[in-house]
Amino acid sequence: MRVYIGADHAGYELKNHLVSWLKDHGHEVIDCGPFVYDAEDDYPAFVLRAAEGVAGDPASLGIVIGGSGNGEQMAANKVRGIRAALAWSEDTARLAREHNNANVVSLGARMHSLDDATRFAEVFLGTAFSGSERHSRRIAQLASYETIGQLPPLP
Repeated sequence: MRVYIGADHAGYELKNHLVSWLKDHGHEVIDCGPFVYDAEDDYPAFVLRAAEGVAGDPASLGIVIGGSGNGEQMAANKVRGIRAALAWSEDTARLAREHNNANVVSLGARMHSLDDATRFAEVFLGTAFSGSERHSRRIAQLASYETIGQLPPLP
């Protein structure tokens, strides 16, 4: 699988670890940076590139990383067609894919051990979308709002 990955200074070490881990596990990695540690860098420059890569490559998935992962998730979700989820456990990583067909996972490098964050990425990448009608319906409602601004009908 092709995986686009981007981070900021807080996620720099985890990103580099995951780039190696992903390659060792047979994934094609598109590293969107950063390529050097800079404590003053801004995550949008890297995260938006990773998210745009995923949006333009529907068979791929993405990983974005920061200190908490919150800003990175928000940035990725600004890209049309991206459904980025913040994972803080194996369950949230699995459910992001299974129920929401998330195509980007956001990880907080300062929130988790290297082993836990790697496991969240592994679970995310290894989980398929369930394809259930109710989940597909909800994703279609979000896509409609994103593209034409149409609110879903009230129940």
